[in-house]
Amino acid sequence: MKIHFIAIGGSAMHNLAIALKLKNYEISGSDDEIFDPAKSRLKKYGILPEKIGWYPKKITQDIDAIVLGMHAREDNPELVKAREMGIRIYSFPEFLYEQSKDKKRVVIGGSHGKTTITSMILHVLNKLKKDFDFMVGAQLDGFEVMVKLSETAPIIILEGDEYLTSPLDRRPKFWVYKPDIGVISGIAWDHFNVFQTFEIYKNQFLEFANLIPESGRLIYCHEDANVVEVAKKFTCKNKTSYGIPKFEINNGKSQILHSGERFPISVFGKHNLMNIEAARCVCNELGISDIEFYNAISSFEGASKRLEKLVHNDDFVAYKDFAHSPSKVEATIKAVKEQYPQNKVVAVLELHTYSSLNINFLDQYQSTMDLADLPIVYFDNYALEIKKLPPLNIEMIKEKFNNEKIIVVNDKDSLKEVLLEQTYKNSSLIFMSSGNFGGLDLEGFVNEVVKEKS
Repeated sequence: MKIHFIAIGGSAMHNLAIALKLKNYEISGSDDEIFDPAKSRLKKYGILPEKIGWYPKKITQDIDAIVLGMHAREDNPELVKAREMGIRIYSFPEFLYEQSKDKKRVVIGGSHGKTTITSMILHVLNKLKKDFDFMVGAQLDGFEVMVKLSETAPIIILEGDEYLTSPLDRRPKFWVYKPDIGVISGIAWDHFNVFQTFEIYKNQFLEFANLIPESGRLIYCHEDANVVEVAKKFTCKNKTSYGIPKFEINNGKSQILHSGERFPISVFGKHNLMNIEAARCVCNELGISDIEFYNAISSFEGASKRLEKLVHNDDFVAYKDFAHSPSKVEATIKAVKEQYPQNKVVAVLELHTYSSLNINFLDQYQSTMDLADLPIVYFDNYALEIKKLPPLNIEMIKEKFNNEKIIVVNDKDSLKEVLLEQTYKNSSLIFMSSGNFGGLDLEGFVNEVVKEKS
């Protein structure tokens, strides 16, 4: 088949393009911007567009299907031409479903934890040499790509995002996958630009759960009241709940206690312990025993940018984390505080998403950084301009967080200045964002500057 990707440079899109190339599909694509690592990886597989931009002449009658990325607009000239020519157009999730509709589909949903849970399942299946396909939203050790599609695998593990499917399809992505086994890890209001009320947002998860057939299973977190509310309304009788397992922390290392044995783990925090239990419940459904699971998960060191360690010495540790929504911010700070109780916690949050930069949503962040000894919030006026949002000022943000200790800065140089003023002996430093702090090289900054002062 010949497949053309409109917006091939996206994180998920370029991985799907590579996965199809590896299946011997003929691949072409376009985008108005492509950055690394997508650029280098597309080039490696010989599918990097020769020129940046949209070129309707690329849309020819011999194309079997178009895969449309979320980044493309409805008036995209290549999309317009493809529609005029009657070429079949798929969203990213629609195409994944078409490739996996004869497999058992495990879909991991939730406002937080879905990437980590998916990654944990993949790690265990890989460790136990199972045959499986997958799609996950982070680069993982031991996996060349973030999407794998084959003819032989009987199951596929899919990270299920509740955000919109495509510019042409306003359904949440995780509905499109039609789960046989569905996970809901947590429900905390996100994507304010699409789901204007929390009730509307919650309903997306109820609809997701009710897509699971009678022969399937819902796996849900009973520690989250909103998830429990959805699970009670779930029409299928097959459901399994999970929570925090028995555990201990000894000398900074967490251990899970199960059937009289201790299983050391490399990740930490109660949210990650719950993520492990969600992954265990899924693996049980796939025929893997608890003991097999716990032995395999011991070597899991985390997904990219999810509490990813930047540096660690005797009295200082620094992490970067994808945390950006209120619930994620609070959980990340709490995890680090519990893991290193003797350390001062310096927590740096970048407001980068549409929701976090919206004055009407910022109330949700109240008290989320209270456990940090020094909470710092960074935002970039350029991000507001790109998202066409009204300006914010430092005092507005301070008021919304309602924390007397908080420092708010709105440019990269001011952020560096504040960080350089601190001492870092017996400290934990956390950078939290789905962005990049204005291009700040976090690892370089921590290694060259902060480490010297610790």
